[in-house]
Amino acid sequence: MPYITGTAKVWDKFYDLGAIDCAGDLNYLITEVLSTYLLSNGWNYSTMNDIVGALECAKMEFNRRIMVPYEDYKLGVNGDVYPTAPPIEENKDDTLT
Repeated sequence: MPYITGTAKVWDKFYDLGAIDCAGDLNYLITEVLSTYLLSNGWNYSTMNDIVGALECAKMEFNRRIMVPYEDYKLGVNGDVYPTAPPIEENKDDTLT
């Protein structure tokens, strides 16, 4: 995840981020950002690859930083739905059983 300085965080100057109150608004904002990047950087594979890569990395970072801790918390609150798996043991030939 690219951590940027406060001066580079300019979205609040262009959008009322507090007004995003539904998935449609969020989708629209993301689409506007992607479209602007595409038009500014050229309609080519490299730009499209940049966009897909940024989306995928943002998704993975959101999952790692937000979803996993939330799911771990809820697991503690509500209990697990999966049965406890037996421990994985190593064989003499270093394969897992």
